[in-house]
Amino acid sequence: MNIVLTAVRAWFLGCVILGTSSWAAEPRVEPEVVKLALQIAGEPIQVTAHLYKPKGDGPFPLVIFSHGRASTQVERAKLSHPILVGHANYWLRQGVAVVAPVRPGYGDTGGLDRENSFARWDGGTCNSDPDFTKIAGQARETITATYQWAQQQPWVRKDRILLEGQSAGGLATVAAGALNLPGVVGLVNFAGGVGGNPERSPGKSCKPENLTKTYAGFGSQVKVPSLWLYADNDQYWGPEAPRQWHAAFEAGGSATRFVQTGALEGHDGHRLLTQGGRMWSVPLNAFVQQLGFVSK
Repeated sequence: MNIVLTAVRAWFLGCVILGTSSWAAEPRVEPEVVKLALQIAGEPIQVTAHLYKPKGDGPFPLVIFSHGRASTQVERAKLSHPILVGHANYWLRQGVAVVAPVRPGYGDTGGLDRENSFARWDGGTCNSDPDFTKIAGQARETITATYQWAQQQPWVRKDRILLEGQSAGGLATVAAGALNLPGVVGLVNFAGGVGGNPERSPGKSCKPENLTKTYAGFGSQVKVPSLWLYADNDQYWGPEAPRQWHAAFEAGGSATRFVQTGALEGHDGHRLLTQGGRMWSVPLNAFVQQLGFVSK
């Protein structure tokens, strides 16, 4: 079912949301930085990851979070937090553990960049034909390898795993969802996509129709519910392309909800996860409750 929700309704303000005084009073937990020995595309790779665990022995529900992609190699090399500390604490407050791997080509994991779409721009015109399905498949390999690692951890509930990602990580999350890994109960896609360039082409990405085909393919494969969250003023994609991507995905038969929040005032809407807690927390809270992922 496709439910398009527009931005901040009055009842949002009366709900328990990110940033309320009761949550703000709790001390913020910083990540444990770990090295995961993963097999990615058949190669052993030491992957840096940020790990957050509730107190106790568990087992706990687990979120595997996938970060986005900076536009330059220098910025990608500087990636230090694959998930916002505040967002990880959003999950911790609900008794959920989080692992956020730094994919190859980024941050301390380093190595070759395996996610280059080779989108070429001439002014505001894209002059290439990116294979976004291939990029999504390569990006999801770190998610599946992390999932295999999680299956070996005694503190993880093997039947309560949620995949979540932002931007390129959102696309990778949907791609990983198409594998229907046992125990994965749902997907959360924050502003998912690749090929955007807000400096050269604000509000329109490179060949968004190619990504429509990619999402359509995944929509015929994903069997678990998904929640898609985008802002109207996303400078990477604009307002229309995400609707088309989701419609193509939904046409494949997946149970999915699309939330378009309206404009993120004062910010590029691509920063919805970072700056828009009051816009996404209510639909996300409802989604995980409906999944039975967390208990009240």
